[in-house]
Amino acid sequence: MKNYIAETIGTFSMIFCGCGAMVINDFTGGTITHPGVAITWGLIVMAMIYAFGDISGAHFNPAVTIGFAVAKKFSWQEVPKYIVSQFIGAITASLLLLYLFPESDLGATLPTIEPLKVFIIELLLSFFLMVVIINVSTGSKEIGPIAGIAVGSVILLEAMFAGPLTKASMNPIRSLAPALASGNFTHLWVYLTAPFVGMFLAVYSCKLVKSENCCDDKC
Repeated sequence: MKNYIAETIGTFSMIFCGCGAMVINDFTGGTITHPGVAITWGLIVMAMIYAFGDISGAHFNPAVTIGFAVAKKFSWQEVPKYIVSQFIGAITASLLLLYLFPESDLGATLPTIEPLKVFIIELLLSFFLMVVIINVSTGSKEIGPIAGIAVGSVILLEAMFAGPLTKASMNPIRSLAPALASGNFTHLWVYLTAPFVGMFLAVYSCKLVKSENCCDDKC
């Protein structure tokens, strides 16, 4: 039970701080700035990995959870429970932001370019993220002194350069929760599909650069 609570709290914190930074940046006329928003995303993910990595693995992302299951590092029986926990955390954070800033878009992932290009970019961003995660994790847990810095840094990097175009979601729950709370579902399908494809490709790429049993419980 503790791991599900950890996933809920971690996902809540990530969405509230990350999307909150986007909302407050708009609300205050850009005082946080785009780099500031990107840094906020990277830091909150890093902090939550160090807080909960040894409890739940600090997935905070259904695509990561399923990616670990595909890699045989995580039980498929646990996948639905993790996703439900992540959804509860994300939607709670989005609803709280809705209460605090009812006129905002709640940090929804609203692209500024055509959907196909968004799909390609989000697929690649998710691929890069999972490549880092699967190579710094122990089993399905992002633990150790390197994991938080590595994962937080890649999220900061990707949010920095891709945020203005796609909002750099890399996470279906991160896009779904603000969409449900705000009622804005513009091109949501892209953000519900591209991360999974990117994560799957990252898992399978593991075998191209590591031993044949790189993706199993013994890794």
